[in-house]
Amino acid sequence: MIQDVLKDARTRMQKAVEATARELATLRTGRASPALLEHIKVDYYGTQVPLNQLATISVPEPRLLVIQPWDRNATKAIEKAILQSELGLVPSSDGVVLRVPIPPLTEERRRELVRVARKHAEEGRVAVRNVRREARETLEELEEAREISEDEARRAQEELQKLTDRFIAEIDTLLQKKEAEILEV
Repeated sequence: MIQDVLKDARTRMQKAVEATARELATLRTGRASPALLEHIKVDYYGTQVPLNQLATISVPEPRLLVIQPWDRNATKAIEKAILQSELGLVPSSDGVVLRVPIPPLTEERRRELVRVARKHAEEGRVAVRNVRREARETLEELEEAREISEDEARRAQEELQKLTDRFIAEIDTLLQKKEAEILEV
């Protein structure tokens, strides 16, 4: 029973870390990355479709993204979606391929991105702590129902705290890497 609670908590904490990693990957750094365009939705024949389902995104150079739509008719819609995104990117099209140069970041923009990255990391930490709180409540309920002993509950809560510390440390590591990447000139 205790193992089930801990296993569920571990799984949910891992998902929180993965979600935080995905959020951090979408933040723009000085380098080109297909993950930058991951959250962009394109109006394709009246339906909002993720960009990565309409085209191949490649990185031939460190500061250039190349988008090759599978349907040439989608080129204009993709270009419009990128222009309307908050990324501040300006694609150029030759009718077949879209080239998206990644301009260097200003110092002010870098600091702003670091703040956003810290916010995402804090949201991840809060998610991990919420999982810990829910698991702790479940353990307390089991103890009150006399399904587990006081000692077992205490040991399980210590194990839960170790899990929490481990996953929060993972989030902190992700944040440090992202901050270094953003601040790198």
